Amino acid sequence: MSRRPAVDALRRAVRGARAWASTPGALPDFLIIGGQRCGTTSLHSYLAAHPRVRAATGKELQYLSLHYGRGERWYRGHFPPASPGLVCFEASPLYLFHPEAPARAARSLPGRRFVALLRDPVERAWSHYLHTRSYGQEPLDFAAALDAEESRLATPEGWRRHSYAARGRYAEQLTRWFDHVPRERVHVIRSEDLYAEPAAAYAGVLEFLELEPFTPPEFAVHTRRADRTGPPPEAASRLRAYFAPHNAGLADLLGWKDPWPAQDTTR
Repeated sequence: MSRRPAVDALRRAVRGARAWASTPGALPDFLIIGGQRCGTTSLHSYLAAHPRVRAATGKELQYLSLHYGRGERWYRGHFPPASPGLVCFEASPLYLFHPEAPARAARSLPGRRFVALLRDPVERAWSHYLHTRSYGQEPLDFAAALDAEESRLATPEGWRRHSYAARGRYAEQLTRWFDHVPRERVHVIRSEDLYAEPAAAYAGVLEFLELEPFTPPEFAVHTRRADRTGPPPEAASRLRAYFAPHNAGLADLLGWKDPWPAQDTTR
């Protein structure tokens, strides 16, 4: 069993204790809401490098998803005080998938802006699977894990850890957000565009956030090399067929062309 979950839990506990002890700061001006394994760490690092942007003390605060009961005082403890000319943010990939996060965002963060990254759902599912296995939390092979997913989603741990296909149904998740947050306040980009042309994708995010153009020291893609092996062909074909109607719904929702054609990854 990997020690990483225990180490990560300890780090979160220490960070949370510091939040309670610190002077409450400003609420964030914008959030990266997901999705998981879609390049949020890369975008987080690019935005944190901007001279007018301040990141929260740690990524994945999970306030709108797992820790809403801790209250606004706890959340504010992760951010610096308001300062003229500066904005602050956090990134929690579970927000896109969590059913209550959009309504909580509308109540707690009115007028804020949100950025969503969407990766080819087949590749995202495979990356999620590899990530879960790396933590020692997935004993099944990929095909068996997909078979077991529906029953696993009935438990909180399964819903979080093993939602490989469910998290790739982006249209239903974005529709939930649009039900609570004006669409013009949600900026959606393909992860593949961020990876292929990070400067252009980053510039689009800065424009959406009304921040001045800026070039970070480097555009590094923070993904595991193991992701690049690709999923087993049979499982990939199965998932491609499963996601086809969901991708079509996403294209209709956002006015995109087919975002992930079967034989082409360009829009």
